[in-house]
Amino acid sequence: MGKIMNLDLDKINEKLKDKSPKEIISWAISIAKNAVITTNFRPYEVVILNAVTEIKKDIKVIWCDTGYNTVQTYKHAEDLIKKLNLNIQLYTPKQTAAHRNVVLGVPSVDDPKHAEFTKQVKLEPFARAMKEHQPDVWFTNLRKGQTAFRDSIDIVSISKDGIIKVSPFYNSTDKELDAYLIEKNLPNEFTYFDPTKVESNRECGLHI
Repeated sequence: MGKIMNLDLDKINEKLKDKSPKEIISWAISIAKNAVITTNFRPYEVVILNAVTEIKKDIKVIWCDTGYNTVQTYKHAEDLIKKLNLNIQLYTPKQTAAHRNVVLGVPSVDDPKHAEFTKQVKLEPFARAMKEHQPDVWFTNLRKGQTAFRDSIDIVSISKDGIIKVSPFYNSTDKELDAYLIEKNLPNEFTYFDPTKVESNRECGLHI
């Protein structure tokens, strides 16, 4: 923890701001003792999954599956797991979606039950995964321009649990990611559903 707390984020982000995603990933891997990626197989997730596994093939890929993904997302996930030979660590809610639909449903964002729903399907599985794996570096595909919060974090930040959070494609545009997908001949899937968000620019609490 001492090493993490002593990081000068301003200096690091200044140093990395003109580096390529590959260079950022290599830097992060070089300082990590136990790095992980988290994914939900949403659009463009394949970019960071491919980029990081090109440098560290066996990195643990934590997939917190809410249980509400589209058929297309599940097919996309299975395709990428095989194509990239991902070291998947799967975490699911303790209650099935079918059971939750009876007792809680899928509450709207202004429903008082929405906080409990988000905790059950996303926050608890994520907390359980992080507790079990105890990573010191966490790769995410957060990008500037997605939300006001994400505009404030930069390439490297520290999570609320003291983990070094690295977003190698933080400054990349959709156009640049599309070019990466074409160059690497990788599939993308846009039919995606997050039950904790009605609006795409809303945070669910995972990264805050």
